[in-house]
Formats: sequence, C-alpha cells, structure tokens
Amino acid sequence: MDMPTLQHDFDPVALVVDWLDACRGRDIDALLDLYAPQATLECGCGEGKTCESRADIAAYWRPRLVAFSPDAFGLEEIAPSADGVVLDYLSFDGKPVRVSFTFDDAGKIRQSRCVPVAQPA
Repeated sequence: MDMPTLQHDFDPVALVVDWLDACRGRDIDALLDLYAPQATLECGCGEGKTCESRADIAAYWRPRLVAFSPDAFGLEEIAPSADGVVLDYLSFDGKPVRVSFTFDDAGKIRQSRCVPVAQPA
C-alpha cells in the first residue's frame, strides 16, 4: 500500500525575508541553511556566475557579506510569483537587484536567479 506524500507547509515570502535577514546579519551559516542541498544560484549581475553546490554558494556569498554598503540588503519589493517569490532589493554594493526564488517541498531554496534592475535615468 502506498503511503500518501506529506506536504510541507511553509511561507515562501517569510523564507525570503529570513534570507534577507541572514544577509543583513552577515550570517553565512543561516544563509546557507536556507538553501536545499542541491540548490543552484545563478547571478546575472556583473560577471555572471552559476553556483551548483553549497561550497560554491558559500564562496559566492562570503566576500559579499564581509564588506557591504550601508544601504545593502534594503527591501524594495517582495511578491509571490507563479514559481516562488520575486524580490527586489539593494545588493551588497547598494545596487538594485531582482532575484527570483524557487523552493523544494521541504521549504528550502532550490534555485535563486538574480539580475540587475535598470535604474531610471
């Protein structure tokens, strides 16, 4: 007899707020704990980068959490999307960024993709 699949209830918007809080607090361990073990991070800002392991994600975030601008990780807008959550925020260097998050069934970040947000002239 097949056992029913348990659905894990979580608030994806609250998880993204926790992500921002971990960034503001420079807490790399708390930040990494929000990602699923097989998570990917795709950064379309600057040089562009894809991280496909916890070690890669840690290497990506460590220098960004060490030295960030005073207005870094400021929340601009957050909204649920068809696939997860979209967050507009100020990056570690104070530039506007949009990041899209998708989640696994356990309530962990499966993928994050960031791109710069065009600033009005």
